[in-house]
Amino acid sequence: MIGIGIIGTGFAAQKRVEALQADDRAQILGVAGYHQQRLATFCDDYGITGVDSLETLLANPDIDLVIICNVNAEHGNCAQAALNAGKHVVVEYPLALNPEQAKQIIDLAQQQQKLLHVEHIELLGGLHNAIREWLPEIGEVFYARYSTINPQRPAPQKWSYNKQLFGFPFSGAVSRFHRFTDLFGTVKAVNGSIRYWNRETPNEFFACLNTAQLQFQNGVIADVIYGKGEVFWQRNRFFELHGDRGTLIFDGNQGKLVRDEEQTAIEIGSRRGLFAQDTQWVLDHLTQHQPLYVQPQSSYYATRVAEATRVAAETGQTVFMEQVES
Repeated sequence: MIGIGIIGTGFAAQKRVEALQADDRAQILGVAGYHQQRLATFCDDYGITGVDSLETLLANPDIDLVIICNVNAEHGNCAQAALNAGKHVVVEYPLALNPEQAKQIIDLAQQQQKLLHVEHIELLGGLHNAIREWLPEIGEVFYARYSTINPQRPAPQKWSYNKQLFGFPFSGAVSRFHRFTDLFGTVKAVNGSIRYWNRETPNEFFACLNTAQLQFQNGVIADVIYGKGEVFWQRNRFFELHGDRGTLIFDGNQGKLVRDEEQTAIEIGSRRGLFAQDTQWVLDHLTQHQPLYVQPQSSYYATRVAEATRVAAETGQTVFMEQVES
């Protein structure tokens, strides 16, 4: 039986609890949250115990694994504290908003000989699996574009619309880059741009538009677009990949391979149940020593690319990855 502690009470925490309560190898022994009333409601809903602080959670000797599901800005500090307390750690991406802290956490996990797993469920999803399966059909890939636009009218008053808590958009939503680095490897150079539409409070934004162009060592050029908030009117989730023998197009839940006038439909698997799958991988690893589907070093590398994009966006200059500390 693996004793589990959870930090956070949002959507990811809910999915983790549901997955853990369906598995007889795990027992949830405590949940910590920032808002006490929300924590009480969360614990009542699932019949679990809340604790008054992170310190109390980490002091419980029966907790073997801590799952971190709170705001992005706190991931790094919570992960360090949990590892220092001798716990295994699962953290929703990003591992940390600062790549230097992310590297320190990876090194600490190795020193403590504890599991550090950074959730990247996009690698388990139907879209990514379809791309992997069909990518050989288009030959040598030379260009890709990935766009996700999420209109919110009005924008919700929550942490994911707060600059300090969410972080630089591509750092907070680092999975956009992780898709590409998983497919195409190392990045040579990065360009980027950022625009915020600010509320009256300077630390918040009601909308953002973040763009990047990644030049990979293998020659692939990728454009990445991430926008959300009140200024947008049309939802968009579009991924296209161009090769010398065809094009792959994924628009929402529809996919196709295009060659001249020929089009072949591609089935995209569901995005449901991915947190449960991730949780299953973790429990299999801890109980049966099964390998995980992703290593924290690959998440760290995507975080470095995001940091390079931030520098490029703020300076207006191309950033070469060798300029970013490894």
